[in-house]
Amino acid sequence: MILLTDLKSDFKFVIKLEEDMVYAHRTIENSIKKISRTFPVVLITGPRQVGKTTVLKECDKSRKYVSLDDVNLRLLAKESPELFLDRFAPPVLIDEIQYAPELLPYIKIIADERQEDGLFWLTGSQQFQLMRGVTESLAGRIGIVELQGFSIAERTGNFKKAPFSTTSLKEQKSLTLTECYDMIWRGCYPKMVTREDMDWDTFYKSYVTTYIERDVRDLVSIGDEMQFYKFIRAAAARSGQMLDYTDISKDVGVSVPTVKSWVSILKNSGLVFFLEPYSKNITKRTVKTPKLYFWDTGLVCYLTGWLSPEAAEAGAQNSALFENFAIAEILKSYMHNGKRCSAYFYRDQQKKEIDLIIDENGILYPIEFKKSSSPKKDDTKNFSVLESLNTGKGAVVCLSSTYFPLTENVDAVPVSYI
Repeated sequence: MILLTDLKSDFKFVIKLEEDMVYAHRTIENSIKKISRTFPVVLITGPRQVGKTTVLKECDKSRKYVSLDDVNLRLLAKESPELFLDRFAPPVLIDEIQYAPELLPYIKIIADERQEDGLFWLTGSQQFQLMRGVTESLAGRIGIVELQGFSIAERTGNFKKAPFSTTSLKEQKSLTLTECYDMIWRGCYPKMVTREDMDWDTFYKSYVTTYIERDVRDLVSIGDEMQFYKFIRAAAARSGQMLDYTDISKDVGVSVPTVKSWVSILKNSGLVFFLEPYSKNITKRTVKTPKLYFWDTGLVCYLTGWLSPEAAEAGAQNSALFENFAIAEILKSYMHNGKRCSAYFYRDQQKKEIDLIIDENGILYPIEFKKSSSPKKDDTKNFSVLESLNTGKGAVVCLSSTYFPLTENVDAVPVSYI
């Protein structure tokens, strides 16, 4: 074992060092193994650089591996799929399956003939339209998991942690303000978590350039790459806000339909997610517009020009960054455990707002996010809009050193407990 410790922080990241390669166990490993015992084909999706290939290799080190990034192998897969699958017979891990859709019918044939589970493990960048073809071609034969960047639990070696719940809190090491914003600024991509020598600016500059030049061009014809870059920056500046296509359109100088198309690209490529408004069983008039969040707050900081943890913490977006970080962490805690989280926000025309509502088995769990070590009872005042409904334990996620009751049914919860 080796401990990687950020020089500015006492918060330690527990990483396993094996054969000169750094590997940090991921929560999703258990879901992958379960699905592989149930389906002949497993597909792991997610944005580039989140560790899809690495985690699959760790789950089965003896499995044959082939990458369709290799142009010669890609050509073989496209022109002679039968020969390709004869050479790389299952059990096999095929990386970047989107580059050779011609393989899919033959994978289906082999799966049907052999009637065995775990034959094919596939990775694919979910932004490609062919991901729809994967699920359609292999319907009933494929189990799909989604991966994002490192969670707090994974950073600290607590990768077996269950999804976040306000009703089953367990003592964890708390994060100081400095530690929290260092984590927010650094982001959650594996290279930024496991490699102390990775330069922040170089990594994100390369990430954005590669994303635009490779992934976006595979999806849509962009005449001006700088204009698309301007659009991503405009979206990042609005992370945590309700999605206003017209406002972004005016800022970027493109049409509203173009903005809608480009937002869809960001969402389908796993860079952003929407939080939909909650309106079920509530008579008050609520907003209908979703909120936009980024999965990685380090990317937000890079795009909006917060060039240090200190700048991010002191800047105009500091509260929005904290909220974005905490909501993404909660959703990842479900995603990486192979579970779906029914998550919403609440806002009505009287501007009463609840940052997050988790609907679990018909019980609503309201959650607020406060960049404070001493949240107040008043922070829970809007929870009353749910009083006529079936509500469970609420929470104010914050920077306190431990959890403690704010009201009879609401606790202050340190963000590290997610």
